[in-house]
Amino acid sequence: MPHDMLPCLSAPPDEAPPLEHHLASLAAAVADRGRAAMLCLLMDGRAYTATELGTVAGVAASTASAHLARLTEQQLVVMIKQGRYRYFRLAGAPVAQMLEGLMGLTRGGTAVRSSTPPALRFARTCYNHMAGTLAVHLHDRFLALGWLTGEGHYQLSGAGQTGLQQMGLSLTPAQPAAGCYCLDWSERRGHLAGALGAQLLQLFERRHWVERHLDSRALTLTPAGRQAVARHLGALPPAERR
Repeated sequence: MPHDMLPCLSAPPDEAPPLEHHLASLAAAVADRGRAAMLCLLMDGRAYTATELGTVAGVAASTASAHLARLTEQQLVVMIKQGRYRYFRLAGAPVAQMLEGLMGLTRGGTAVRSSTPPALRFARTCYNHMAGTLAVHLHDRFLALGWLTGEGHYQLSGAGQTGLQQMGLSLTPAQPAAGCYCLDWSERRGHLAGALGAQLLQLFERRHWVERHLDSRALTLTPAGRQAVARHLGALPPAERR
């Protein structure tokens, strides 16, 4: 084939990099073990300093700064300045959902269940909502009771609005809470995310139905929480049935 007939495989210099270039850059940012450790910590929805994130990642301060710069460049984390302190948190719910999905792809279902600490598997935070056995149970009971309508993207039914208001959730007719399906990496089933999922976690914490662990994303279902779930939803999660 004459030289002037060879196909051009590279994009012209004035064109934006192709989608696969951005995807590869994003994947490379997550692929590093230290940066992955930072992202896993940030999945609890809190903001942390570079020192705290560097400690979790097991790297020096200079390396932690470089990691956070890379994650910020890829729009996975954002920096919040408060006084003379700088904190970092996940860039938003879509990032958390992406990470939760990747966690679900890391190993086969049996291996994940056997290696995940029981407390973390039963209940934990997933950015701004609940995950684990408890969250999957709530999702399934809401569907069984007819409180949610839709497929994947949910709206509250009339019965759902009444039921959640009886649980103590504040809802306005003008702005009914919407939720969405989120695949749970330890249960391999769906739990409730979106605005409704976030409001549900806030309700459970406000009523002291769950308590956060200081050193992980795990949540403990309190005795008051067990009573509330049984009373309002008619059944407890399998691990809590006695």
